[in-house]
Amino acid sequence: MTREDGRSASELRPIHIEKAFLRNAHGSALVTWGHTRVLCTAMFSAGVPSFLENTDQGWLTAEYAMLPASTPQRKPRDRQRPDGRSTEIGRLIGRALRCVCDLTSIPGYTITIDCDVIDADGGTRTASITGAYVALRECEARMEAEGLLLKPLLWDGVAAVSCGIVDGETLLDLAYNEDSRADADINVVFSHSGGLIEVQGTGEKRPISSDELTVLMELATAGARQIQEIQKAALGL
Repeated sequence: MTREDGRSASELRPIHIEKAFLRNAHGSALVTWGHTRVLCTAMFSAGVPSFLENTDQGWLTAEYAMLPASTPQRKPRDRQRPDGRSTEIGRLIGRALRCVCDLTSIPGYTITIDCDVIDADGGTRTASITGAYVALRECEARMEAEGLLLKPLLWDGVAAVSCGIVDGETLLDLAYNEDSRADADINVVFSHSGGLIEVQGTGEKRPISSDELTVLMELATAGARQIQEIQKAALGL
């Protein structure tokens, strides 16, 4: 199957990650993923949530937002009432990164990840997770340089990708025009070592068969391997 943008069913959109994009952030990355663009930052600060006070553990949390002009019609800022979708995606980003962190390496410190969508064309949560990992690696290096790490923070990497079923076809990396009419879509978060961190899947218009799920996971696994190499190149690894 050839898609509207000319890709094959198993092909990712072009992905570019520029690290150290912002001067003031302890870690940052601008992710360009097709027409989707997300600015990811990581900053550390002294202090931890109350439930971690007087423990030997630090914390990592994440926030996600879509800027007003990221969509064709202006999206209002989340000022008075939190956006439920943004909150849910922020929690996903935090969970994904904490899964590969040893938070005992930063006792008394909190790292905050911010992912701001500049331009949305599908896959913003997977782009956010992918870019946030790069920003966090840079933040870790900054903390190490300042003598704030007791030991390495990250013991594995994180990459995420979407896949779905559109017009009966299983496709990797859905753009918005595909996601908006998909029969089913799945977001998959992988560790660099190949383990599954989180799978979010929904049959939007019909159930997903076990055979289809197998194919979707195969597509996602192959896509995540490619994304991992892009992350490593951005980090100079």
